[in-house]
Amino acid sequence: MDKYIVIVAGGKGLRMGGDIPKQFIPVKGKPVLMRTLEAFYAYDNDIKIILVLPVAQQGYWKNLCVQYGFNLPYRIADGGETRFHSVKNGLALVETDGLVGVHDGVRPFVSKEVIAACYDTAKDKLAVIPVIDIVETVRHLLDGDSSETVSRDRYKLVQTPQVFSVSLLKRAYAQEYVPSFTDDASVVEALGHRVFLVKGNRENIKLTTPFDLKIAEALL
Repeated sequence: MDKYIVIVAGGKGLRMGGDIPKQFIPVKGKPVLMRTLEAFYAYDNDIKIILVLPVAQQGYWKNLCVQYGFNLPYRIADGGETRFHSVKNGLALVETDGLVGVHDGVRPFVSKEVIAACYDTAKDKLAVIPVIDIVETVRHLLDGDSSETVSRDRYKLVQTPQVFSVSLLKRAYAQEYVPSFTDDASVVEALGHRVFLVKGNRENIKLTTPFDLKIAEALL
């Protein structure tokens, strides 16, 4: 069964406060995006990696690869107007049936065990996402200034990779885009297909702020 991973890296890094898109920022001597690709290659060096980048960033990325001697095998797809369109462009390069995951390019700390759990479970369940528990108290905002505490046991925080059968995800992305498509699971659920959960790893954070970079340096 062929395995694919579509790594979406179209961020501008505005919350980082710098000029370099967040996926290219070096952490402990290596750009974040390279560490993300390496995580999947370490899981399975036969996995087919598809990197989705905005056209305007592809030259910069290729120069970084030369600078850092980065030569893992992958294919590049052009980024789209939204994440939905970027994933759809990446799926166009998936040429055989099997399993395909979608992962955020700025999540370099996903564990090999979580990746394996997602792909292994998707063989039977067809649609799988990793989640972690919420440890803080959660409040629901009501009308006006009111709010109420809700049970955190009924909520989870969602991570990536989100892994699906190729045929299912391609059918899902044949739908018209709507703003409620915030991740791949929401696109698949719009078809009426159930999405199953596996346990993620708490280190699998999405690097979006300068504080996140400090955590990344500590993890490394």
